[in-house]
Amino acid sequence: MDFVPWTSFSRIVARYSGDARVSTLSSTEHFRIMAYAQLTWRESLRDIEATLSANATKLYGMGLRQAVRRTTLADANERRDWRIWADFAAVLIRRANKLYADEPLGLDVNIAGKVYALDSSTIDLCLSLFGWAPFRTTKAAIKLHTLLDLRGSIPSFIHISDGKMGDVNVLDILPLEAGAFYIMDRGYLDFARLFSMHQAGAFFVTRAKSNFNARRVYSNKVDKGTGVVCDQSVALNGIKAAKDYPEHLRRVRYKDPTGKTLIFLTNNTTLPAPVIAQLYKNRWQVELFFKWIKQHLRIKKFLGTSENAVKTQVWCAIATYVLIAIVKKELQLKSSLYTCLQILSVSVFEKTQVSCALQPDDLQNQPTPTSNQLILFDF
Repeated sequence: MDFVPWTSFSRIVARYSGDARVSTLSSTEHFRIMAYAQLTWRESLRDIEATLSANATKLYGMGLRQAVRRTTLADANERRDWRIWADFAAVLIRRANKLYADEPLGLDVNIAGKVYALDSSTIDLCLSLFGWAPFRTTKAAIKLHTLLDLRGSIPSFIHISDGKMGDVNVLDILPLEAGAFYIMDRGYLDFARLFSMHQAGAFFVTRAKSNFNARRVYSNKVDKGTGVVCDQSVALNGIKAAKDYPEHLRRVRYKDPTGKTLIFLTNNTTLPAPVIAQLYKNRWQVELFFKWIKQHLRIKKFLGTSENAVKTQVWCAIATYVLIAIVKKELQLKSSLYTCLQILSVSVFEKTQVSCALQPDDLQNQPTPTSNQLILFDF
């Protein structure tokens, strides 16, 4: 918790009157408890209450003034504005982006601008309990629309919607940066929205659909040894498509080592064709991010059923994830985020410096002190 910018947190709480008419559970204590639930994989409000009560003598050292009741925590999740945690996560994200700004991307060329991967993940819910999040006739769901910074795998933009919202619609609210690369799959192929991205000075890399209709304008020379079959500039044929995207697109046909042929579309004309294929390959990091947070954070079982409670838990989980990434970078830890989470889950009540707890390898590598004690038995 020493790595949390509490001054910024206090300003955010004051902005939404998070502590107005509150006497038992402040916003600061609320976040500590929610972070504790994420780090130690608590399953329910009763689970949180029982484990904290079992360590009542250590609560003051954790920043909790008194024992936590599940009804109090449930009311806080229900009533305290979820935008507090969204804005707080945004503060942590900006801090993490600065720390990971120099992380390598593993490309053949160096890209100065930001490189993002855009995708969404669906979390299934019970329709009878979460009626505010319709998805299908028999189930509810929420979608996490995530823009992942590939330098450090830090989520730069997250939008939580119901399950019915189409993936391509998030492009209407996505903040665009001039000179940045946005890597997307075929679900985001909308030429009008892609042209808006092009006019904003941003670059995109996506895949063409099977019914993609375009004519070749000219071809560039390619090295077939890199897997690139052709590198062409094309113009769209359809009347509506040509109106939505009136300029030329770059089409790169690539054959991967397994023999599968992929067709990429981009508005960038300067990068080599193999780098375009490498950029799209890095899009898989956003899939790994969704898999990681679903397996290691608590965002599949919720502590409340209201929209405010669900968004509170999701944003607190994101803030905890980014906070661990900040700790890992500032302490220059070599362990993975999963290893750090595992260690914190069993040492949360220990009075040990976090730098010592998260660096067990350094202690193991120290030489064992020699003893001058006589050997009594010679085997």
